[in-house]
Amino acid sequence: MSTINVIEPATERVLDTLETTDVAELDAVVARAAKAQKLWAAESPQYRGQVLLAVAAAIEANSEHLARLESRNVGMPITEARGAVAGAAATFRYYAAAPERLLGHTIPVDGGVDMTFREPIGVVGLITPWNYPLTIASWKVAPGLAAGNAIVLKPAELTPLTARELAAIATAAGLPEGLLTVLVGPGRTIGRAMVEHPGIGKIAFTGSTEVGKDIAQRAAGTLKRVTLELGGKSAALVFADADLDAAASGLTGAVFGNSGQDCCARSRVFVERPALEAFLEKLEKVVGGIVVGDPLNESTQMGPLVSAGQKERVRAYVDGAPVLFRGVAPEGPGYWVPPTVLHPIDDRHPAAREEIFGPVVSVFAFDSEQEALARANDTVYGLAGSIWTSDAARSLRVARAVDAGALAVNSYTSVRITTPFGGFKQSGLGRELGPDALDAYTEVKNVFFSTTG
Repeated sequence: MSTINVIEPATERVLDTLETTDVAELDAVVARAAKAQKLWAAESPQYRGQVLLAVAAAIEANSEHLARLESRNVGMPITEARGAVAGAAATFRYYAAAPERLLGHTIPVDGGVDMTFREPIGVVGLITPWNYPLTIASWKVAPGLAAGNAIVLKPAELTPLTARELAAIATAAGLPEGLLTVLVGPGRTIGRAMVEHPGIGKIAFTGSTEVGKDIAQRAAGTLKRVTLELGGKSAALVFADADLDAAASGLTGAVFGNSGQDCCARSRVFVERPALEAFLEKLEKVVGGIVVGDPLNESTQMGPLVSAGQKERVRAYVDGAPVLFRGVAPEGPGYWVPPTVLHPIDDRHPAAREEIFGPVVSVFAFDSEQEALARANDTVYGLAGSIWTSDAARSLRVARAVDAGALAVNSYTSVRITTPFGGFKQSGLGRELGPDALDAYTEVKNVFFSTTG
């Protein structure tokens, strides 16, 4: 059996060594999951809700352990990791109410009664990314289980540790055996086998657009349902009447949070020309004040990138680009890249068009609302975005005109557990979170009941 070494990004040392899942094991895994799913779906909604509540409580009981593991495996600052763990518990708690609220409809028809039911898909395959391992696993596992499915979860090869802990914690909390199985290994082997396996009825994937397209093509062979949450090159539009202090300081989290390894990162910032100089002055102070260092240090605001390969990828975008200013990062072991601001930069520059997935932001000037919208929408992506202005009418007008699925006015937030999340264009298919997520893990069944004699 082969193994993988899990590397700690801040030290470049081996954090753990795990056995990988052989593709030959997948048939047995899916068979066990299918058997467990039938029993789970037959349980009362109240029971399933109680189990999900118990999982939420167990996550909270193990919160510090999970946070430190996430911090060390990803390089995420410990304060962010604690928030991620709290969010995972809240996600399970939110979906614990769902089994009793999978409502159908009665539809007026001639000669009888017509009704709809939301039925589970069966065995669902989840493929999650390395940037927010526990968070995004919870976004998929919780609604999938709430809808009555069994889950086969493959976390990213770089960051599998908290997914494995989640499965162990959930089982100890009372989740029946076989309902949540974690597979370890590369996407090109075990992940591809999941996508093509005839016993898996749906794939939910978060990752790059390139891989998402490949998954969609392979899933078509068995007409699998797919949810794809893919890449982004999200824009922030900062008008001259905006609160420039808030717009600049908010970028600490919006583009430099988790070292910029966030598909919603506002990596393109368009500033109305009269406010540009003042905005850049404020942003320079913000960037200079970001504490980059040991993720386990309570004062750290930004850690390392996740891997040596990701560090080289980000540096390739920055080398030769117009760097206006940058922050400070540690020397020595660790995959460190300082927070970096590019300006002036052409809209066609690769750093301005492609998803970097690192702590790099491009700042542009614009002269009119129409120009800002045209340039913000000139991308294959459409995941998130922000509008900064004190003009309420303009904020709604611009929000309706931006081609993106998750927008915020005078804020950089993109995600709430209770609201739908997903993208336009090549940023993906379907929606996660909120009540909409349950649609993605169920099928609609229509039943006509004749009342004629």
